[in-house]
Amino acid sequence: MFVASEKRSLDAIFDTFLKSPTIFRNRDVLRPTYVPDELPHREEHITRLGMILSSALRGAAPSNVFIYGKTGTGKTAAAKYVLKHLSEKTKSSEVSIPALKTAYVNCRVVDTNYRVLANLCKEVGLEVPFTGLPTDEVYRRFVEETSDKNVLIIIVLDEVDMLVKKDGDDVLYDLTRINTSLKRGRVSLVGISNDLKFKDYLDPRVVSSLSEEEVVFPPYTAPELQDILRQRASAGFREGVLDDGVINLCAALAAREHGDARRALDLLRVAGESCERAGEQKVSEKHVRTAQNCIEFDTVTETLRTLPLQSKLVLYSIYLLEIHGEEEAITGSVFDVYTELCAQLGLDLLTQRRVGDLVNELDMLGIINAKVESKGRYGRTKKIKLSVPSNQVREVLGEDEALKNVSNYVPKGSRQSS
Repeated sequence: MFVASEKRSLDAIFDTFLKSPTIFRNRDVLRPTYVPDELPHREEHITRLGMILSSALRGAAPSNVFIYGKTGTGKTAAAKYVLKHLSEKTKSSEVSIPALKTAYVNCRVVDTNYRVLANLCKEVGLEVPFTGLPTDEVYRRFVEETSDKNVLIIIVLDEVDMLVKKDGDDVLYDLTRINTSLKRGRVSLVGISNDLKFKDYLDPRVVSSLSEEEVVFPPYTAPELQDILRQRASAGFREGVLDDGVINLCAALAAREHGDARRALDLLRVAGESCERAGEQKVSEKHVRTAQNCIEFDTVTETLRTLPLQSKLVLYSIYLLEIHGEEEAITGSVFDVYTELCAQLGLDLLTQRRVGDLVNELDMLGIINAKVESKGRYGRTKKIKLSVPSNQVREVLGEDEALKNVSNYVPKGSRQSS
């Protein structure tokens, strides 16, 4: 009876949606993953990337290039845009080179050295097991297949910092030196990172090879974001459905968040979806505000969910201190609780300095607030507190299998005080 009632309710929702006129022309155009025919305000960066990679048109391996910039500054879109046009150019009559392949790997998703190499093998037509082989054997097979097929392959490692933080820089070390092992064929790397300090985590030998060329993408300004939104809105929405001020508000809110074009596009799309769900025909600033609240919650959840395990442990240490009465923890107490958690889980312990770096990264992400306070002749200390709801931290981190064994852990200092 309950199931039948729920089905009728859903049918009514779906029927109402199908009967109501849509305000969208093509909502996929409003997604950050869409690569348009033109990228406003990135002409200079596209030109630079094109010049670096153009040597592939004569069969030579382009220099490795590293692309830096905050989230939503057009790094991925520009790289895909250039590689798409490069691939198209190789098919024209005036270009005659051995096989050119481009491989795109999102290291937030493909986040181990083994899986990266398995993906690259697939790109050159070689299937390897999802797991089970030694990583160096997968690398050997990739080298052999690339050489046998005489392939020039340009590999894009997007969010490569996530791979290095989770699984080390071994695959980068191998790929930056792969051309010395190839009898035929060549490999070039395009690394993309949101972390401007990413190279600090790398072995100096990797840094010297990986960063032959660098391109830095600055944040978009509010007027630039308006241009991007107008371009996408004209293709994504039906004419006349956007109220005056909607695009400007989306751009202003995203510019406040470090000029993030992804956020601006998400705001505009979700505002449209909010309007559509309400059965209204005009997207207004009210819908943008609704979208803002929805996205902020989802963004924090996704950020927490995709943190590396060691960062989760540091954050969980801060959370435990807060719920057990320490509203503003200090670096030393965070490290003490982190040490206890590592012991409980049997994990390797990072140094206090490295834990301090992870605290700074969490602060940069806006998950915590860490401020340095002077203690006079006793030096300085860092006061740390959560910037997001503690119940959201507990709920999301509780999904991680590795942390379930410490879900009810009480820090030793809190036990003594109680």
